[in-house]
Amino acid sequence: MALPDCPITLALLSDYQHGFPLCEQPFATIAAAHGLDEADVLARYQGWLAQGRLSRIGPVFAPQRVGTSLLAAISVPPDELAQAAARVSAHAEVNHNYEREHDYNLWFVVTAPTHERLDAVLDAIETECQAPVLRLPLVEQYHIDLGFSLHAGAAKARTAPVLRAASPLTDADRALIAAMQSGLPLCPRPYAALAAEAGSTSTSVLQRIADWLADGTLKRFGVVLRHHELGFTANAMVVHDIPDAMVSELGQRLGQHPAVTLCYRRPRVDGRWRYNLFCMVHGRERAEVERQIAELRATYALHDYPHAVLFSRERFKQQGACYSTAPQRRAYACAA
Repeated sequence: MALPDCPITLALLSDYQHGFPLCEQPFATIAAAHGLDEADVLARYQGWLAQGRLSRIGPVFAPQRVGTSLLAAISVPPDELAQAAARVSAHAEVNHNYEREHDYNLWFVVTAPTHERLDAVLDAIETECQAPVLRLPLVEQYHIDLGFSLHAGAAKARTAPVLRAASPLTDADRALIAAMQSGLPLCPRPYAALAAEAGSTSTSVLQRIADWLADGTLKRFGVVLRHHELGFTANAMVVHDIPDAMVSELGQRLGQHPAVTLCYRRPRVDGRWRYNLFCMVHGRERAEVERQIAELRATYALHDYPHAVLFSRERFKQQGACYSTAPQRRAYACAA
């Protein structure tokens, strides 16, 4: 599926990754800003969701602020890969699961409400796949899930926001997180629908989302795109072995480069994994991504450091993080 070329489509998909309206009728607000009607905007988002261009409209929580997560990998024989991938993807806590070009050929992200649950899932995967899991928790983040601009030549924001101190999560907060983890219902009054599911009020829901954005619990709230379906079919995880004294400064600089969509530090694992600086690069074609990687390595003088490039081969699972596996009612009223 190609990158959208209609200005309205581009605006509705790209511009509302941040700043999605926090008001009773957000789709009506968006419609008014673009000379459309609310039903048209809703129909467009519903269609893009059905096509897979859109993962959801909703929260992107900051790592380790709600529950816990890590990047993991296993090495399995190629003829057993599909079966192993199915076993890994069957766990609700696994939200991303990809084959990559490396001896560690299956890479996945696991998110859980507690460390104990996270370890239990990883232990189960080891048993089911008969393969030790490489466990790589986040050490330091430099650029994580701040959106993916579809506008040609768009530059990233270069300054970090000033955040308020976060308050502890309450039971009401966790009920709201469970209700909205799969995204806003695509109906005229989605916050009222969330409130009904979470046992709250739309005013409280809107205020809590605003609070979480202000204190950094939420990295953003809005449209979450699916890159592959929008034409960005090539992606590579680029990893470097950087001296510990240099990795933070270099990671901060690397994370600001327009070609880098994610950048973070993870630990080495003695005898199994030597790399500590990770970044993701997306493009429409492999040659484009390879060119961008070469530019990054030249720009930041990375040629002296060991590295590996792990291109994605197959995507087995991609969804939002699951912070609660309890069944959701989804019995909200979506009347205007």
